Amino acid sequence: MTTDSLLFTPYRLGGMDLKNRIVMSPMLMYQAANDGTVTPRQVLHYGARALGGVGLIMTEVIAVHPQGRISESDIGLWSDEHIAGVRRIVDAVHACDAKIGVQLAHSGRKAQLPGGCVAPSPIPHSEDSATPAELTTEEVRHLVQYYGAAAVRADQAEVDCIQIHAAHGYLIHEFLAPMSNQRSDEYGGSLENRARFLLEVVRKVREALPASKPLLVRFSGTDLIEGGVTADEAAQLAKWLEAEGADLLEVTSGNITSLYGGDVYPGYQVKFVQDIRRQSSLPLASVGSIHSADLAEYLLRDGGIDLVFIGRALLRDPFWPIHAAADMGMEPPLPIPTYTRSTGPYHRGF
Repeated sequence: MTTDSLLFTPYRLGGMDLKNRIVMSPMLMYQAANDGTVTPRQVLHYGARALGGVGLIMTEVIAVHPQGRISESDIGLWSDEHIAGVRRIVDAVHACDAKIGVQLAHSGRKAQLPGGCVAPSPIPHSEDSATPAELTTEEVRHLVQYYGAAAVRADQAEVDCIQIHAAHGYLIHEFLAPMSNQRSDEYGGSLENRARFLLEVVRKVREALPASKPLLVRFSGTDLIEGGVTADEAAQLAKWLEAEGADLLEVTSGNITSLYGGDVYPGYQVKFVQDIRRQSSLPLASVGSIHSADLAEYLLRDGGIDLVFIGRALLRDPFWPIHAAADMGMEPPLPIPTYTRSTGPYHRGF
């Protein structure tokens, strides 16, 4: 397809070829079985967006440890028993000519499980949250191994890429922010120490993946709150992540606590990309109320990003890419050609 649109231009990331620059952002669905296995409803959920023309589907967060789920209805990859379910999602997405990645995470103090939660320090996420148990140094090291093991399983499920979630108040983010990390061991104190867990996880996951499969990292460009990650610290993190083998950084902001410190408007996260762009040569992406093709196109051309992560717009409309292409006067590439009936002018018929 010939087009002047960057949004619908193919893109190569590492050894992964994407048919367009549209990425479905990870969004929790709370539809897994209690043991963390994938359900048919989730396969249909992701398959529908692949049919709709998304280039890269990112799953909701997938827990690397049972205690790392937010709820008992989250997907897991802490056991080989989870591989087959993730593979069903992968097969459904691949059948629709899209790529698929999993987002690996541990929820830390945001977990809402009967057994309680853990964190770098015994500081709750909010006034209404439980006080977490402080992880021992040995437990932190074990968690690094859990991330690596989950990455091996994801590779066995034939995913195309992996993203490490290091933002939005999850465990790795809690290590990065001074307000949630008051440790005195090698994982607390200086930025280098607070970043140690993230960098060890990235190193372990990179080792578990073939070189052809990209490693993405979602992290905070700033937390907009005293005691959170600052823009200068984020720029330094970007340098370290590039050195450890990350292939793309998705820049977001805030949510180290339950309160977001900034304004929310269409494309509001993308401005935090600029400081990272000056410090890193890696491809960059962002998310945040990007709901129109025109805005996405502008951000790709002048916002400093290489891929656009779309969230709620794809919840509202699984066929958002098809409709976006039609609105731009293009002929969208369709997994099922009969869908062209939905893109042109109205014709009465059956």
